Amino acid sequence: MEKTPKFDGSLTVRAATPADCGTIHRFILELAAFEKMTDEVVATEAGLYDTLFVQKQAEVIMGECQGEVVAVALYFNHYSTFYGRAYIYLEDLIVKAEHRHRGFGREMFRHLARLSVARGSERMDWMCLDWNRNAIDFYTGIGARPLADWTVF
Repeated sequence: MEKTPKFDGSLTVRAATPADCGTIHRFILELAAFEKMTDEVVATEAGLYDTLFVQKQAEVIMGECQGEVVAVALYFNHYSTFYGRAYIYLEDLIVKAEHRHRGFGREMFRHLARLSVARGSERMDWMCLDWNRNAIDFYTGIGARPLADWTVF
C-alpha cells in the first residue's frame, strides 16, 4: 500500500456558504460520474440552496488549497438511541482526483472529528461502496473500522 504523504498545511477548511451551491453541485456530479450513477442525480443548485441554507437539513465544509476548492464534505446529525446523543453522519467526502494523496481527505476527517467532539460526540458514521478499494484503504488507514453484524437497507 502506498504511504500517505504528510499533510503540508496547505488546506483551509471552512463552512460552505450559499454562494458555494454551484461548486457543491459540481462535486456531487463528479462523485456520481465516478460511481457510474450520474443518471440518479436529481439534485439541483436551487434545491441544494433550499435544503442546506433555508431548511438546514445538512451541512457542508469546503477544503481549499491556494484559492481552489479541492474537497467537499456533506454531513448531518444522526441520532443513536443507545448512546442517547447525536453524532455526525458523513454522507459524502469528495476530493478532486488530481488532488488526492496529499492529505486533504485526512484533514477533512480531522476537521469533522474535532467538530463531532465539540458537539458532544466521539462517533462519526458513513458508508462506503464495497468495490471502492481506494476509499476502504483510506478509511482503515486513518483508523476507521467497519461495523460488523449490520446489513444496510
